[in-house]
Amino acid sequence: MQSNLTRRRLLTAIGSTATLAGLDLLLPLRARAEDLASKRPLAADRKFRSQAVEDYIKSVQKRIGDPGISWLFGNCFPNTLDTTTEAGTFEGQPDTAVITGDIPAMWLRDSCAQVWPYLQFAKHEESMRRMLEGLVRRQARCILIDPYANAFMADLTATPLQARPEDLADEKQGVGERKWELDSLCFVIRLAYAYWKQTDDTRPFETQWKRAMSLIVKTMREQQRKDGDGPYKYLRTTNISTETVAGQGYGNPVNPVGLIASDFRPSDDACIFLFLVPANLMAVTSLRQLAEMADKILHDSELATDAHSLAQEVSAALEKYGKAPTPQGPIWAYEVDGYGSQLLMDDAGLPSLLSLPYLDCSPDPAVYQRTRAFAWSKRDPYFFQGKAGAAVGGPHIGKNMVWPMAQVSYAITSDSDVEISEMLVMLKSAAMATGFIHESYNKDDSTNFTRPWFAWMNSYFGELVAGLADKKPSLLRHIAV
Repeated sequence: MQSNLTRRRLLTAIGSTATLAGLDLLLPLRARAEDLASKRPLAADRKFRSQAVEDYIKSVQKRIGDPGISWLFGNCFPNTLDTTTEAGTFEGQPDTAVITGDIPAMWLRDSCAQVWPYLQFAKHEESMRRMLEGLVRRQARCILIDPYANAFMADLTATPLQARPEDLADEKQGVGERKWELDSLCFVIRLAYAYWKQTDDTRPFETQWKRAMSLIVKTMREQQRKDGDGPYKYLRTTNISTETVAGQGYGNPVNPVGLIASDFRPSDDACIFLFLVPANLMAVTSLRQLAEMADKILHDSELATDAHSLAQEVSAALEKYGKAPTPQGPIWAYEVDGYGSQLLMDDAGLPSLLSLPYLDCSPDPAVYQRTRAFAWSKRDPYFFQGKAGAAVGGPHIGKNMVWPMAQVSYAITSDSDVEISEMLVMLKSAAMATGFIHESYNKDDSTNFTRPWFAWMNSYFGELVAGLADKKPSLLRHIAV
């Protein structure tokens, strides 16, 4: 990496895509960046305060050469703590709800991802450790209410989100939305495992947590569909096809080959073929993590064996049914049905095919690299490129809307200075007007965006920049975009 990575050198290195990203628009923004005021709430209005995080933000900002990226990092990295974290107690133990942002409910997946960058502080700051312990405990409580729900109310005595009368689903008190998404349970395991590894603390892994983990394995086995469709179905009266499930609420048929069905994607859109490959790949990793925790923490050999054997079964089925042939060689399909039908695309929501190494669920590097090249190309029907940016999107928002989440995934799984710099250009260009990262924006107009307050995306961007400060300090120090 050149130590003087200027705008001109970057344009030369990354060619026309950088121009499409709107680099020429950044010169006046760069000139003003040092004068931009923080977009964070006043200190007294922040939901959760951490001195360790404040010190860390200042430390990282000193290593960022571009003032605009430094400003965005300062706004985004603490956004989850500032605006969405509700730490308290329940029955004398830590209890934490983390809402998603502009929707007043806690998604299991989102809440895990939102706090992920803060795990590094838990071992040395007790308030942070207790907040994270409270989230691990809260998620176990949620799963015991309903393992098929993807979102829960911050107040678990509340009625479902917006009391949706159009949902023909068995929603229980405290549930926000009851969309069965396999990855939701995987993320819960991922956070618990990382909390344990970071802190060596086993306090949250009590009887309630053990019951929740056993229910996770039971639910995943139910959704292998070996004994019929299982107990879950979902129907919604709607004019948006991705908001309801085909087949009278059970989804399109699958062949019970050992994979785990998921009626919905991480985007909350209904699957076409229910064996969602990135979610099944994540399940293999998560089940192995659970097996280790069941063995070493719970001393429950039965649960450990059950989780490990399920992981092995899913892994073998993925090798046989999860790949699709292409002229370049086999790649991971996005969805399959076990009968031979395969959907070739990617979706920005994690777990995505693009994000597999980030989530430690990419068992074959060669297959991943081919899949990555497919996803970031016009061969992927949901890859969009225009004057304002380029990225994988998805049907959740629709055509021509690029997702910063995919841009961060592309950068965070790359070792290429050119690729990473290209994504930083796009991310900065689209975010400078508001100071935060959005869910999506139009490929030709970044002012046409969705979700002004989306804490997960802010955390994910902050995680990318913080990681670059450690792994690629020269790039972050000398880039000028």
